[in-house]
Amino acid sequence: MKLGERIYRYAVATRLSHWIWVIAFGALVSSGLEIFNAAPFLDASDLTNPAHRVLQIDSPSLGTGSTTIFGHTFNTTGWLGYTDDGSGGRAARAFPGWITIPSYQDLADGRRWHIFFAWIMVVCGLTWVISALAKGSLQKMILRPSDIPKLWPMQAYYLKLRKEPPPRGLYNPLQKAAYTSVLVVLAPVLVLTGLALSPGIDAIAHPLTWVFGGRQFARLWHFTAMLLLIGFFVVHTFQVLTQGVINELTSMITGWYSLGENESVGP
Repeated sequence: MKLGERIYRYAVATRLSHWIWVIAFGALVSSGLEIFNAAPFLDASDLTNPAHRVLQIDSPSLGTGSTTIFGHTFNTTGWLGYTDDGSGGRAARAFPGWITIPSYQDLADGRRWHIFFAWIMVVCGLTWVISALAKGSLQKMILRPSDIPKLWPMQAYYLKLRKEPPPRGLYNPLQKAAYTSVLVVLAPVLVLTGLALSPGIDAIAHPLTWVFGGRQFARLWHFTAMLLLIGFFVVHTFQVLTQGVINELTSMITGWYSLGENESVGP
């Protein structure tokens, strides 16, 4: 392949599912924070247990907000604990109204929004996987043992500590590591812990909740997986910004990608 040669990188189904998935994930996080507000703590326990509390966001006194992580408390008034109530004022509330769906505190509505976008996210994810399998591109996105020695050189290139990236195929080693982590670990954990937290699923498939250590532990794993997936988006955005943002965005909109130096379409 020649430098600057254009290849058809993303099929229509891949591009549509990508952008819908991004929107759905944002709404899923937002509605999830609304649900979290109803019980603003995470316990490393099978049942609610303050002695095993990992995170708590609350308002210890009127007009103040605090966040406690592993026993260390920080004043977060105005940001977390005591903040925007979604109705033009302030109140005791873990996450502010401007970041939750709905903005006002309503657990039932938060659950409805969460389940709705969860299904959209699952359908988009399956569509993307099926499309990638049909194109034969899924295997090119999976991290291989031969890619592991190239991880640090690739990161050094992103950090401008190295002039040239290591030779790579259509996806570089860091992209493969990120995609593999999401496909093999984060996405399954998010889906399964979400099901374990559903009262209806718990009633008919309690062993699933038991596998994750109980409902409180399932909440902890679910919240942690969400944070790690947000971290994936941050890293993914950083990679796009440092690797030709116009070319990357254009390829995800039109499907066509211009090859750079040291790039090929092989694995």
